[in-house]
Amino acid sequence: MAHPDPEPPVRRAHQRVDPPVTKEAVDTAKAASLTDATRAPADAGDAGYSKDLKARHVNMIAIGGAIGTGLFLGAGGRLHNAGPALAIAYLVCGVFAFFVVRALGELVLYRPSSGSFVSYAREFLGEKGAYVAGWMYFLNWSTTGIADITAIALYTHYWSFFTDIPQWVLALVALAVVLAVNLISVKIFGEMEFWFAIIKVATLVAFMLIGIFLLATQHQVGGRTPGVGVITDHGGLLPHGVMPVVLVMQGVIFAYAALELVGVAAGETAEPEKVVPRAVNSIMWRVGLFYVGSVVLLALLLPGSVYSADESPFVTVLSKVGIPAAGDVMNLVVLTAAMSSLNSGLYSTGRILRSMASAGSAPRFTAKMNRSQVPYGGILLTCAVCVLGVGLNYLMPSQAFEIVLNVASLGVISTWVIIMICHLMFVRRAKEGLVARPSFRLPGSPFTEIVTVVFLVAVLGLMWNDPEVGRKTLLLIPVIGALLVGGWFAVRRRVSQAEDRELGELMK
Repeated sequence: MAHPDPEPPVRRAHQRVDPPVTKEAVDTAKAASLTDATRAPADAGDAGYSKDLKARHVNMIAIGGAIGTGLFLGAGGRLHNAGPALAIAYLVCGVFAFFVVRALGELVLYRPSSGSFVSYAREFLGEKGAYVAGWMYFLNWSTTGIADITAIALYTHYWSFFTDIPQWVLALVALAVVLAVNLISVKIFGEMEFWFAIIKVATLVAFMLIGIFLLATQHQVGGRTPGVGVITDHGGLLPHGVMPVVLVMQGVIFAYAALELVGVAAGETAEPEKVVPRAVNSIMWRVGLFYVGSVVLLALLLPGSVYSADESPFVTVLSKVGIPAAGDVMNLVVLTAAMSSLNSGLYSTGRILRSMASAGSAPRFTAKMNRSQVPYGGILLTCAVCVLGVGLNYLMPSQAFEIVLNVASLGVISTWVIIMICHLMFVRRAKEGLVARPSFRLPGSPFTEIVTVVFLVAVLGLMWNDPEVGRKTLLLIPVIGALLVGGWFAVRRRVSQAEDRELGELMK
């Protein structure tokens, strides 16, 4: 006997039919989960961190981010190429750097996150925006890390005791030491950065006092009387024209890289609402005093043609005055600056990668933390790239520094552009009543963000005028773009699964 055909399925009124998961559904669920306009969606990557960074740590991390090898070493070659107008370049770039860190500071007070701008990109630009922001930042710091360990090896060779040790061995030792410090605890990282910054600031203050004394007493420097005459007698502010000043902008922006560390560090401090505004506001006068003030002094003490890319300009001045052991002291300081940069790079990429891993756009192991609440997975991944840098030091010791420095500059500019776009979207949502802006704000929005983005893109475009370095760097953009696209197709399934989990949590 044949069985009757089963009844076709009938959708009953009480049956639950799940709608397709879309980005709009996720955004709607997030908006519905807010109890008031000031409550921001949490980042899963922020869970589990200690809050061991104190106000003095964050303040000094801000200083350390603004003062590094870009000033201690890079200012010499830039003074030689651009002349005294370099001070104007530092001032202009410093103003835009302040806008970037002020915008980031406002986002931090809206919602502190160790994922920093990657977390904000996820909220305001979506997962693709966060993916690009995170991996470009990783590119920046992993290549900067290679530059740092290369610099450390070069600076260590200054002393004859280390001359016979291969450059790649010194680079590997430096990486191992800084890795160990980062893995112990965030408090140890904060202490290390605090003292690194103290050394850098004390050195700059001492040099500026010596420079002011030389100017005030008209003491001879290299057979010349310091003062305005040093500038006017050697071609004025623009001895080589405007173009050299424009071309050094890329290097000047790179000198300011790491200011965004304030945003990352805020996720591991107990009172970000008190600490961050003070740290951000102090950056502007530090930039004016240390960067612009130092370059002005250097230009008043010696002609730009005397400085070179092979020697710290501070060593050049002090050696002309005849101060004993000036070279040893300044070499130690520049070494410290490179160690500080490497330390900061491992710290920040570890936190950024953990935020990305929680959303599925970074390898799962980068989300892992040790007993000291340190995201060791991301730190080890950055170290792995730096180990490739050790190999680069073995194969091409004389070219390693320049190769990676150019790649890192692309990461810096893209990071800053993303921060400003995130802030622009944040302000737009605030006007729509979806979020509330804190009292600590970026002035002049949206004009400030637009002008900053235009300036940064213009600097990128002007690099084409430098056929030796800048043009080769720009030609890497299509390669990096292709890698990002390929990577997105590799991770988009995990990202989608992470979004589904997040939506499920919000729907409960």
